[in-house]
Amino acid sequence: MTEVRPFRRDDRDQLTDLVNAHVAAVVPGVSVSVNTVLSSLERQPDEFVTDPWVSERITLVAEQRRHVVAAAHLLRYRPDAEVGPHYRDAGEIGWFLWHPPASFRPDTEEAAGLLMSACLARLARWNVRVRHASGDLPAPAVYGLPRNWPHVRTVYERGGFRHTGTTEVILIAWVSDLPRPQPRPGVTVERTPGACGTRFTAHEAGTPVGYIEVDTTLARPERHVRAAGLADIGNLHIAPGRHGEDWPHRLLAHAADWLRLCGVDRLLAYGGADDQAGTDHLLTAGFHELTRTDRGWEHAPHRRTSAPDRPGPAG
Repeated sequence: MTEVRPFRRDDRDQLTDLVNAHVAAVVPGVSVSVNTVLSSLERQPDEFVTDPWVSERITLVAEQRRHVVAAAHLLRYRPDAEVGPHYRDAGEIGWFLWHPPASFRPDTEEAAGLLMSACLARLARWNVRVRHASGDLPAPAVYGLPRNWPHVRTVYERGGFRHTGTTEVILIAWVSDLPRPQPRPGVTVERTPGACGTRFTAHEAGTPVGYIEVDTTLARPERHVRAAGLADIGNLHIAPGRHGEDWPHRLLAHAADWLRLCGVDRLLAYGGADDQAGTDHLLTAGFHELTRTDRGWEHAPHRRTSAPDRPGPAG
């Protein structure tokens, strides 16, 4: 029999195994600790804008024969004016995970269906304005709904969710394969702190041309993420009018030189599926497509039962 119930602390090891099984299908060599998973159920410190807007959180699990085979984390956002319009009075399945059927657990698809029904019932009870879904886990590059999770996509679509947003390409490169810096007269590169990591700004004749930011803190000790040797590109910007001059490769070369000194051997990058030129720049520099992820899932429109109620205690 399948039991769908709220998460209990003694589920933590099985839930972490479930999370890591899905993380491993997206990013090679990355896993998260029990502490990381537990902390993410209480708050998301990296989401310093949207996290304070959350009024309720609940994690549900589906258990079969004392084994957690599926789990989902739900968020309810406040309806007041302080909250951004997209999130205001919204309910969200932050992530939904389940073990595909196997010989020793053949009926997990039924459990996933029951769990989705429980999620929809919770969203209906909250009586939110709109219902969103995603697959954001507390691990690098695991967000949206990765194409590596077709079983999750199936449950979302059966539950009435549709992809209405964008698709992003996630790329990865061996740092050793990236370009090496080549001196150029009149060009200097300045290294400073940036908004999303260490910033390398190229100047030509004293004028900024562009910059790249690389984050080498994906495996910060307090996160307990096993991602040693992994970094990502937080920003890559070229000044208007300077595109087509190979500046992305030059900036990437300087960043790669720094990453080698940091002991980083793999670098992640992100691009829009509709920005083929940007993706091609990365591919020609030595990156390879890792996966694609679909962001922005929304439930079919539904009729509210009444005016939105005020947030109450979770339960």
